[in-house]
Amino acid sequence: MNNTQIFRNLHADPAKPLILPNIWDAGGARLVESLGAKAVATTSGGVAWANGYPDGNRLPALLQARLAEQIVNTVRIPVSIDFEAGYSSEPAAVAENLRPLLASGISGINIEDGADSPAILAAKIEAIKKTASSMGTDIFVNARTDVFLQDLVADDRKVSETLARAALYQSVGADGLFVPGLTEAADIASVTGGTELPVNLMASVELPKLDALAKLNVRRLSAGTAISKIAWHHAARVAGNFLNDGDCEVFSEEAMQYPQLQKLFEDRR
Repeated sequence: MNNTQIFRNLHADPAKPLILPNIWDAGGARLVESLGAKAVATTSGGVAWANGYPDGNRLPALLQARLAEQIVNTVRIPVSIDFEAGYSSEPAAVAENLRPLLASGISGINIEDGADSPAILAAKIEAIKKTASSMGTDIFVNARTDVFLQDLVADDRKVSETLARAALYQSVGADGLFVPGLTEAADIASVTGGTELPVNLMASVELPKLDALAKLNVRRLSAGTAISKIAWHHAARVAGNFLNDGDCEVFSEEAMQYPQLQKLFEDRR
């Protein structure tokens, strides 16, 4: 069984959602693999910031391709890349941007609609699926809709609009539905009950606990930018304290030790 099929199967367990602690580089991918992650997924914000770009479809597609290759060559488990909106508004260009990532051996992508018409994302998904087929490869396309995250419609229409988009995206080959910003149990139940696609939520303190999410038929839970933002916060605090007074005591905090990190990467794929 190849990694894409393994990745598909990870969305099929009704007892527990697939948990993805999103990372932003090959080292982070190896770390979460060593901690027991069943798959690796990137965060677009974390990747963009680590490469010196703002989030929001601004990262050069070439850098995504390099990152995908680095991660696939570092871990054994399936890899999913947050492909934002595909780095173009043109479906054919999006498919071309994805081609080197497909060649690298990734198992999945996220691709989002944002404030664009859902027809645009549908055309992108269709082009992606055709390109993957022409290359003799398979890819799990997790279609992200920002209906809830960006308040694209009135509250009383959000569920129906999400489901309409889910049906459209599924009709052109989407394999999963990502609904960041969806947190209310009743709305979650309506969405999971109204689509055949496995539903992915983004971590939030407002979400029900994991066992409740499983009962609501949520199949995937992603950290999004959360881990990256925490890492940046701690790095800024420690570096700032050191810059202010040169006090080496800041480096006495709990940290992974050099031998531990060396072993982590000696055991890489």
